[in-house]
This record gives sequence, C-alpha cells and structure tokens, in this order.
Amino acid sequence: MGIIRKTKAVKKLLSLFEEGVSAISAVDLVAQLNTEMNKTTVYRVLDRLEDEGLIHSFVGKDGLKWYAKCNSCSSGHHNDIHPHFQCTVCSKITCLSVDITIPTIENHTIETAAVFLTGTCSNCYAS
Repeated sequence: MGIIRKTKAVKKLLSLFEEGVSAISAVDLVAQLNTEMNKTTVYRVLDRLEDEGLIHSFVGKDGLKWYAKCNSCSSGHHNDIHPHFQCTVCSKITCLSVDITIPTIENHTIETAAVFLTGTCSNCYAS
C-alpha cells in the first residue's frame, strides 16, 4: 500500500498502541476516542494501520475484534504470528512471545492461523 500519512487520527491511534503490551478491542477504541473522532474514522484508520503492518487483529472469546501492535511486520505481510491470551477474570488480552509451529497440511496452503488461549493471568491468579 505504501507509506501511511501521519494524520492526527493515525497519530492518536498509534499512541494508544505504544502505551502498553495489551490488546485493545475495537469497541473500547471507539468509546475511548468518541470525543476526538467518529466510529467510521476509527475503523478506517485501524484498517489502514493493519494494512501497513503496524498493528494486527484477532477475534477474542467474546467475538469482539481486538488489535495489538506488530513487532516486525510490513505492508501486506504479517510475520509475527503468535498466540494471544485472555484472562477470564479481568478480560485483559496479551500477545504471548511463545514460538508456535503451524503444521503443513498436504494439498492445503495455510494463509493465516490464530491461536487464542484463555485462563487466569498472573495478576488475577495471585489475588
């Protein structure tokens, strides 16, 4: 796609992903940014950032779409395939730095894969 323009909306959304390791749901982003941009703008910018390889998306246990910062992706190619973990107590979702191996299947080409784990995070487990 090319180099993304650093508009005010793009800068604002990128800054939210720079703040932490946790994923952010699309619904939370729209609610958090409702005084600065409308829902359509939020989704349009999220799509652009994902197309540029700056963020990636996945579906959580509740069926909501979540977004997190990419580490080494590029435009059109996400190469940081990793599992995501959602705490069933606090609902926080994190990207896990665990190597996973996607199996090869005869007569099939795998284009994407998603590994989503649920359980109790260390903060909630200690409580």
